[in-house]
Amino acid sequence: MTIRPSTALRNEYLQISAMAKASGEPIYITNKGEADGVFMSVEAFEQREKMLAHRASILEAELSRLAGAPTYSVEDVRARLKEKYQNG
Repeated sequence: MTIRPSTALRNEYLQISAMAKASGEPIYITNKGEADGVFMSVEAFEQREKMLAHRASILEAELSRLAGAPTYSVEDVRARLKEKYQNG
């Protein structure tokens, strides 16, 4: 975990940006010794957002399954696809 003061973000932006891109990890920014924000590369942020969206969709599917929604095995899905494409 990298922690830098807010003055470093202001005075050393290019170095901090390069560090964030190279590490792919967030850099914690402090103000007067207290946690204040997080700096990360756009690539790392977008990857994190995709991962969180994927987790949310998995959770939604699991909650749906637990609520009684029908489920299908791999064999069921393959058979339905085969039938659809042979008749379609």
